[in-house]
Amino acid sequence: MRESYAGFRGMVNRTFAASTPAWTDRPEAPAGAPNVVIMLADDVGYSDIGCFGSEIPTPHLDQVGREGVQYTDFHVTPLCSPTRAALLTGKNSHAAGVGMVTNIDPGFPGYASELPENQSTIAEILRGNGYATMSVGKWHLCKDTDLSEAGDRRSWPLQRGFDQYYGFLEALTNFHHPHRLMEGNSVVDVDEYPEGYYLTDDLTDRAIRMIRESKAARPDKPFFMYYAHGAVHAPLHAKREDLLRYRGKYEAGWDRIREERLARQEELGVMPPGTQLPPRNYEDDLDVCAWDELSEREQLLFARYMEVYAAMVDSIDQSTGRIRQALEEMGEWDNTIFLFLSDNGASREGQDLGTTAYFRHTQDSGAGQDEDWLAYERDLIGGPRTWPHYPRGWGMACNTPFRLYKASTYRAGHQVPMVMSWPRGLGQPSGTPLRRQYTHVTDVVPTILELVGVDAPAERHGRQSEPLDGSSFVPTIRDGTAAATHGDQYQECNGNRGFRRGKWEAVTNREPEGPFRSGPERTGLTPLSQDKWELFDSEKDPTQCVDVAEQYPEVVEELKQAWDDAAWRNRVFPINEGVGLAHLRRPSEDESLSRPVTILPGTPTLERYRSSRLIDQRSFTVELTCTVTGGDQGVLFAHGGQEGGYVLYVEGGRLHFEQNAFGRMIGLPAVEIPQGEHEIAVEVLNSGNGVWDVTLRLDGVAAANGDGFLAISGWLPFQGLDVGRNRRSPVSWDVYERHGAFPFTGTLGWVRWVPGEEVPNAREKRIAKAIEMGMALE
Repeated sequence: MRESYAGFRGMVNRTFAASTPAWTDRPEAPAGAPNVVIMLADDVGYSDIGCFGSEIPTPHLDQVGREGVQYTDFHVTPLCSPTRAALLTGKNSHAAGVGMVTNIDPGFPGYASELPENQSTIAEILRGNGYATMSVGKWHLCKDTDLSEAGDRRSWPLQRGFDQYYGFLEALTNFHHPHRLMEGNSVVDVDEYPEGYYLTDDLTDRAIRMIRESKAARPDKPFFMYYAHGAVHAPLHAKREDLLRYRGKYEAGWDRIREERLARQEELGVMPPGTQLPPRNYEDDLDVCAWDELSEREQLLFARYMEVYAAMVDSIDQSTGRIRQALEEMGEWDNTIFLFLSDNGASREGQDLGTTAYFRHTQDSGAGQDEDWLAYERDLIGGPRTWPHYPRGWGMACNTPFRLYKASTYRAGHQVPMVMSWPRGLGQPSGTPLRRQYTHVTDVVPTILELVGVDAPAERHGRQSEPLDGSSFVPTIRDGTAAATHGDQYQECNGNRGFRRGKWEAVTNREPEGPFRSGPERTGLTPLSQDKWELFDSEKDPTQCVDVAEQYPEVVEELKQAWDDAAWRNRVFPINEGVGLAHLRRPSEDESLSRPVTILPGTPTLERYRSSRLIDQRSFTVELTCTVTGGDQGVLFAHGGQEGGYVLYVEGGRLHFEQNAFGRMIGLPAVEIPQGEHEIAVEVLNSGNGVWDVTLRLDGVAAANGDGFLAISGWLPFQGLDVGRNRRSPVSWDVYERHGAFPFTGTLGWVRWVPGEEVPNAREKRIAKAIEMGMALE
C-alpha cells in the first residue's frame, strides 16, 4: 500500500510540474487603492445642511466639508431617477436611458426607464478592477413591469455591478413599515416589523455590516459603497426622539427661515455678500403665500410638517456619523473617499397646504385639512399612521436662495449641496474648503476613476460604450483657484428646459400639465417653440432674479440652438412635455398584468404594480372560499396599507369590509358569518365618477352594500395584495393594534381577483391619473 501511494504521489507531482494552472487571474485593485463611499440624499434642498446655511445641526456632514472640500455650485438633474442614472454612469440622464422617473415606458431611447446595456456603471468598473461593491437604499432605476419576482432583472443592482444590495427598488416607501425590501435579488420575507423599526437605521446597520464583512474577509480589498437614502423623500417619517428635538423650531415660518438661511450662507461664504433673495415663488400652481397670511391653525400644522422634515435630515447626518465611526474603528476612514450630495432640489409635492396622506392629491379622496388637523391634535404626524408631506412653502425655504423646486430647470431644481473628503489622498486642502467652480453630477464617475487610478472601459458585454459626458474635477479639488473642468450643460424635465454656457443661463418654465385630449387640440400647453426663455448672468445674479433676455437676444438664440443640439445628441426627443404621450405608450406585455389572478394562502405579497392593474379604472370582483369554525378570525385579503387600501376580515363572528381612503376610514355594515364552508365575493362597481359601489355577497346572497367608497386608481395602493393576513403596514390601524398582521385562523381555500369592465374614457382617465402620479413620484 505504501509503495502504491508513493507511486501515485510521484505521478501527481510530475503532472503538476508539467502543467499550467487552469485558473485565470482575478482582477486586483491598484496597490493602496482607496475605499469609496457615495452617499446620496433624496430631495434635500440646497440650504438643508449646516455648512450650506441650515439651522438643522449636521455636524458629521459639516466635518466632511471642513476636512475636505465643499462645492457650492454643484448641479444634478431636476429629478431623482435621472440623477441616479447620471451619477452611476457618467452619462447625461437621457443618454443613459433615464430622462424621467422610471415609472414610464414609452419605448423611446431617452426614456427607457432602465440603464443602457452598453454603458458600465461605476460599480461594474470598480468591481472589474478588484473592488468589493455594495449598495443600500433606494434604487429607482428599473421599469414598473420589472419590479416583481417575475420581472427582468437586467437593470437591478446585482445585475449592474453590485455584489450585495439591500433596499427598495421604487421611488419611495414607508420608513416605519417599508412595503417591499429587497436583499440581493430576493424580496425580504417579513410580516411585521419590530417595535421602533426605522428604515434609515436599518439601511445604515446593513451598510456597516457589509463593510465589516468584506474587510474582515479581505482587509486588502477596497470597497465601493453606494448608499442611496430614502430620506427625505415623502412620506415624512421620523423617529420619535429625533422629532421631539425640533418641536417649536419652525413656528416663525418659511419667510423668516429663508432670510436666516441666506444670512448664514453669506456669513459662511457659500453665497457672496449682498446676494438677492428672490420674492416668494409666484408662478401658477407653484406659488407660496406669506406665512403671516396663514391662520393660526395652519401655522401650527405646517410647522409640524417641517419639524418632521428636519428630523429626517438629522437622521441622514446621524447615518454619516455612524458610518464614519465604523470606518475609523477599522482604520479605514483615512483611506476612504467620501462624497455626499442630493439627487435634486427640495420638493413641491405637498402642494400649497401639505398633507398627512401623500397620495390624497392624486385621488380626490374627499379628505383634507380636517383629517390633517385631527392627526396634528393626536400627535400622529411623522409616525406610522400618516404619510405626510410639507407645504411647498417649506420646499421654497429649503432651496434658499434659489427659485422654485425639484422638477424645475431653475437652479432650485438642480443645484444641491455636495461635500467630499479623502484624508490620505487629498489631505487638508490649503486655504478655504469652498469650491465655487461649476460642477455636474456626470463628473463624479470620471473623478472617482482618476482618484482610484483606473480607466473607463470601452465596451460592456461586447457592445461599444459611448464616451463619458462628465469631466474629472480633480484639478479643482486640489486647487481652489483652478478653472472649472465642466463645459456646457443642458437641463430638461417635463418640458422645462435650461442651458448653461459660461456665465450665461437660459431657462424656461412650462405651464402646468393639462388633461390629455385626443385630436389636434389635445392639450392646453403652448408649443415648445413658443415657450418664453429667460436669461441670467450667473456671475452677477446667481439667484436668477433679473431676466436680461431682452438685453441680450443674440445670447438667448445661441443658447436655444445649443440646447436643441444637445437635446438631439442626448436623445431628449420626443420630449416629455406633459401631453401624456410618455404615459400613453406602454409595451404590449403591460396588458397581461390586467388578467385575473388566483392567490393561494402562503403566497407572498403580490407586487404593487401588478396588483394595481387589477383594479385601476375598472370594476372588479374578489372571490374566495373559506371555512370558519369556532372562534376563527383574521384577514381574508388586504390590498394596501396606511397609505390607502381596502381589507376584508373576520372578527367576532362577523365579516368586515373597510377602506382606508387616504386617511378616512369607510366600511360596509358587518355581516354575520356562520360556521362552515363559504363562498364570498366582494363586487366593486366603478362607473367612472370617482367612487366605488361595493356589494358583499355571502354564499351568493347580497349581505351588505354601500356606495361612496373612493375609486382608488393609478398605481395605488402602494402596498400590494395579501391573502390570509395584512403584512407590514396595515390598511386598518385599529385592527392592527388589536391583532398585528392578523393571520386568518380558519381554512382559506383561494382568493381570486377578476378585473371587470373599464370605465368610460378609461384610457384618458388613466393617462391623467398617471400624470398626477408622476408628479407625486417626482
